[in-house]
Amino acid sequence: MIVFEKPKSMTEAELHYCPGCTHGIIHRLVAEAIDALGIEGRAIGVAPVGCAVMAYNYFACDMVEAAHGRAPAVATGIKRSLPENVVFTYQGDGDLASIGMAETVHAATRNENITVIFVNNAIYGMTGGQMAPTSLPGQVTQTSPYGRDVKTAGYPVKVAELLSALDGPAYIARVAVNNVKNVRSAKKIIQQAFQNQIDGLGFSLVEVVSACPTNWGMTPQKALQWIDEKMIPYYPLGVYKDKRQEGEASDK
Repeated sequence: MIVFEKPKSMTEAELHYCPGCTHGIIHRLVAEAIDALGIEGRAIGVAPVGCAVMAYNYFACDMVEAAHGRAPAVATGIKRSLPENVVFTYQGDGDLASIGMAETVHAATRNENITVIFVNNAIYGMTGGQMAPTSLPGQVTQTSPYGRDVKTAGYPVKVAELLSALDGPAYIARVAVNNVKNVRSAKKIIQQAFQNQIDGLGFSLVEVVSACPTNWGMTPQKALQWIDEKMIPYYPLGVYKDKRQEGEASDK
């Protein structure tokens, strides 16, 4: 009896990520959602610049490369041209919450029927560990060697909270992948985000609190612990907006 196997929607390619990086877990959860919903043949992923720039090597569905930050705009064009396809973006925090914030906000407020997987590891991973829009107050990075000073750098962008305040989006949630319990919850929520698109509900974004041991200067084990101790208190997990449930509640 097979207990555990590679999702069909992932290729045989060896992942290029650093030891302890949780991108691999998130890739698997996305692929499992695609498998569970039987949409591999009509799924189209969009990956821009960042650690996951080569995601096209790992997902067995069609993939499109977008310019830095522009994945929601590219996904919008694909979805409007091919409405029967299931279109998702896979973006990091430097990509989505910095150069791509305008595309993210406007796709959400238009309630574009796409699914966004947003990986928040609180740092610029691919380019060497600079401070990101999501870096925590006091967090040491290559460009904040004395820690992020909110007086000069401002506060971190809380993407889930920000987007959930908009009228447009259908589904906004934040999950983590630092332990078994959180991974199981993340799997359900990511699959729900894809199901929302299939059902035509509109824009769904799942923010995934993720580890970057290399640029955090930690062991993989310590990085997972740091998520519990530092990141989740600042970025609480949960479903922030769910129009499906709101609609069900109003019908009662």
